[in-house]
Amino acid sequence: MEIMKAVLGLEDGEFVVGDGFGVEGECSGELVFNTQMTGYMESLTDPSYAGQILMFTFPLIGNYGVDEQNFQNPRVSALACITKEICDRPSALPSIRTYFEEHSLFGMQGVDTRALTIKTRLHGTMKAALVVGSNDGQVAVALARNAPDISDTTPIPAVSCKAPHHIPGKGKRIAVIDLGIKKNMIISLAARNADLHIFPHNITSNEILACKPDALFISNGPGDPKRATDAIRCVKALLGELPIFGICMGNQISALALGGDTYKLKFGHRGANQPVRDMNGRIYITTQNHGFAVNGDTLPEGCRVSYTNVNDGTVEGFLNDDLNLTCVQFHPEAHGGPRDTELPFFDSLFRRIS
Repeated sequence: MEIMKAVLGLEDGEFVVGDGFGVEGECSGELVFNTQMTGYMESLTDPSYAGQILMFTFPLIGNYGVDEQNFQNPRVSALACITKEICDRPSALPSIRTYFEEHSLFGMQGVDTRALTIKTRLHGTMKAALVVGSNDGQVAVALARNAPDISDTTPIPAVSCKAPHHIPGKGKRIAVIDLGIKKNMIISLAARNADLHIFPHNITSNEILACKPDALFISNGPGDPKRATDAIRCVKALLGELPIFGICMGNQISALALGGDTYKLKFGHRGANQPVRDMNGRIYITTQNHGFAVNGDTLPEGCRVSYTNVNDGTVEGFLNDDLNLTCVQFHPEAHGGPRDTELPFFDSLFRRIS
């Protein structure tokens, strides 16, 4: 097997050389890390990673091959994959290497990902560039420095659906704003017999009301939530008109629609082991993927913070009973505990619209 060269350059001037896999080429964007031990393909296909180079802290990925049944989107959304090692003899086929080659994706292995993670935690998320097929670190650093800041990009249109579509169900009619929705969210809603009307990111409030929904659901998505101006405008117009529920970016969009504020985290929360505290004191272990958070001090009167992150105290969810608005920052549909937050969130959603 011929080994390709690869180099990862950072905007601060550092670069690391490793072995490339997939195809030759280059990409640039934010370098972010994920701490989970399994679910590597679920993460790589999560549309919330659009515009980002995804690095895994666990030292080995690919040991059970590529299981497309659990993809969260039909294609890989992350710009590239960085890992210490990929498994070339997995328990099932195809391998990560084969899949990346067949789908023209970028990857690099053979680097100390935990050292890069420590650096990110100390200095914050940085822009980076991966060049596969070369070990020229200066080229990679230059590409990283020239990459746009994530808050200056608009990745949502690329991952949102292009036109409205319908997933029939015999239960409550739910309008969904798709900002890059994960498949498991649709599965969790459909498992409760929801009649789903899924709309693109730039849908208007009148178009949503025309389908006569029982509630509105706002999905996850990539990038800075303040760039999702169409969704913010739509949700603002529907506050008080419909019960509204949001996950991840849906939580942030709802806060912004209320007049609240969001901010960029130093290095974000990405993994399947994030502890959150319910306002009743109970602790849940959750799956998360976000680089921005809601500023709880900016939420208007009538809102209550319902969940906080145990590690850093950031807002992990809020609600407003008067507006019938319920949002969480973590991913209950991802079964991180494995199902402890999926049941209370989605079951309460349907109780609030019954």
